[in-house]
Amino acid sequence: MKLSQGVEWMLHGVGLIAQAPDGVWVSRRVLAEHYRLPEAYLAKHLKSLVRAGVLVATPGPSGGFRLARPAAEITALDVVEAIEGSASPFACQEIRTRVPGAPAAYRRPCAISSMMDRAHQAWRSELRQVTVLDIVQMAPGPIRERTAARLAALAK
Repeated sequence: MKLSQGVEWMLHGVGLIAQAPDGVWVSRRVLAEHYRLPEAYLAKHLKSLVRAGVLVATPGPSGGFRLARPAAEITALDVVEAIEGSASPFACQEIRTRVPGAPAAYRRPCAISSMMDRAHQAWRSELRQVTVLDIVQMAPGPIRERTAARLAALAK
């Protein structure tokens, strides 16, 4: 399975936004500069996160983004699904039924499809267990402190 770069960008971006002090909106420009990413591409992903209810946005010169709910209530899966959707990356084509004289037993779910579905559900379960707060806490303390100070300076 290959995920788009938007997943990485937004997992980091949401972690950054989570560190903003109360009342501070993190702009798309700040995110782009912080990670040295193209602002136009970030815009698309940020809109997806707003539509999915992960972020809230406000327009204007002092506008930007904040988490839509507490960081402990937003999961990595929420972010991934906002960017990639929730569909399984595997789509069974039932090629086994193309074999001449395929037995009627093939009407049951394909074992390969079932295996892939279990793997997809396990992957989703793992991502569901990691919150944005966990992601923030994965960063070393000095980095979190420097990020929080930079974001606090935006409020002044």
